[in-house]
Amino acid sequence: MTLVWVTGNSGTGKSTLCQLLRARGYFALDADEDGFSRWIDRADGEVVRDPPYPVPEGWLDRYGWAIVRERVEDLVEQSRFRVAFLCGSAENEAGVRDLFDLTVCLVIDEDTLRHRLATRTTNAFGRHPEELAAALKWNPRMRAIYESRGATIIDACKPVTEVVDTVIEAVQELTGPTRPSS
Repeated sequence: MTLVWVTGNSGTGKSTLCQLLRARGYFALDADEDGFSRWIDRADGEVVRDPPYPVPEGWLDRYGWAIVRERVEDLVEQSRFRVAFLCGSAENEAGVRDLFDLTVCLVIDEDTLRHRLATRTTNAFGRHPEELAAALKWNPRMRAIYESRGATIIDACKPVTEVVDTVIEAVQELTGPTRPSS
């Protein structure tokens, strides 16, 4: 039926949104937690099985977070008769963009980003200075990049229930009324 890519910079609330969509009965997967993404060595494409933490200086220049196309193709099959959400971000997203019916990009301001990365409990990415610098570098670029791709842009600084409602409304504009998949 419809496959939705919910993306945005680290700390924008993708994992929280995924949990809330699930709580409302929607079929939603977290690209990080549900095994759709992995670290790769950009030089040779090898999968990094045990990345260092915290990452040493310069590590993020060589290694990248990548989504696995085959996993997304399987999800396309699983979502043939229902709306499905995949929530995540990956640097090789261009290689899977054609598989999605709708892209939603969550955006936040820098102060909110700093606060969320410093206080989140879902994962530690963004607390180390190298990771924080990468997140701060990408944050102002996200809106322009995704607007140019025709994505639905959602201000994720708003209350999370309002953000979830807005995501569901964006899907309904494409598909008509949606119901949880239960």
